[in-house]
Parts: sequence; C-alpha cells; structure tokens
Amino acid sequence: MKRRKLRPDEEELWRKVVSNAERLHPEKRLKPADFVTTPPVQPRKKATFDAMPKSLTIKPSRPTTSAHLSPSIAEQVGAQPVQMDRKAFDQMKRGKLRPEGKLDLHGMTLERAHPALTRYILSAQAQGKRLVLIVTGKGKQRDDGGPIPVRFGVLRHQVPQWLSMPPLSSAVLQITQAHLRHGGGGAYYVYLRKTR
Repeated sequence: MKRRKLRPDEEELWRKVVSNAERLHPEKRLKPADFVTTPPVQPRKKATFDAMPKSLTIKPSRPTTSAHLSPSIAEQVGAQPVQMDRKAFDQMKRGKLRPEGKLDLHGMTLERAHPALTRYILSAQAQGKRLVLIVTGKGKQRDDGGPIPVRFGVLRHQVPQWLSMPPLSSAVLQITQAHLRHGGGGAYYVYLRKTR
C-alpha cells in the first residue's frame, strides 16, 4: 500500500502538533534504531492446491465460551440445590402439586411489589400453607435503543433475590420456575417451611 503525500493544510497542522508536543521521557535520547521502519513489501506467492497437505485438520486451541456473562434467571433458579423432599420437588416441577395460594404482581412497580411479596409470604407461612405461586409476568420488551441494555422482566429477575434475603429467606425452603400450566417462565413456585 502506497502512502499518500500530505496536503499543505495537513502539513501545517502536523507542524503545530509537533511544536506543542512534549516528550514523555526527555532524559532518554532517541537513536535511529528506535524509529519504526516498515520492511519492503515482498511480492506474494500464489498458493496452489498441490502444495497443500492432504490431511489438513484444524483443531481449536481452546474450547469456545458463550458470550453471555451471567446465566439466565431460569438457570440461576434451576441451579439451586434441592432442599425439600425429592419426590415432592419432582411433582412440583411437573405441575402435579396444586398451589395453595397465589400472588399476582403483574403491573406493580418494584416499590409496591416488594412489600406485597413480603406480606404475602409471611402471612402464607403463618396460615400453614406450604406451596404458593408468585406470578411476576415475563416482562415487556421495550428497548429504547440507548447504550445501556434494558433487562426485560424486572420483577421476574428481582423476586428470587428478594426471596433469598431476610426476612423471607427464613420462610422459604425452595424456589423453582412454575410449570407451563401455572405460568411457566412468568411465575415461581415457592415452597415454604413449616412453622414451629
């Protein structure tokens, strides 16, 4: 690639930049070998298929990783260890257990949803309920095109965190995503501890 010559206005601009620039290390003297020189361009040889080896295999140097830095909310909830009876857990996951209560948080803001969830979970445990359904909704896709990505389903992401923090963590035994007949990805089964 040939370098083009600078226009007169570009040369003038360059002279201004050089005259105002200060050396980072004035004590260090530059030698001609310190300047970067480009090697002369060698003409390329045309590759022929006869020169290629017969068995050319390309192996990846390391396994590829996904571009997602944090796991999805379904993966986070699913990765929690089972703390309740395994048979009851499997029935709950398949939608065979019927929830004894339901709280619908659709359309609520975070400020309204958090106290409502806390009140509901603690009162359900006090009433002796074991399995309740918390409906969060899947969230609307409303991206304004800004530089910061928008998380869809704010309540869906926030409810498991609230359930794992005090005072609700002492009442909750297990959280899992609901079966399709009870809301699927927009709802959670919350299995409560027995009151003592």
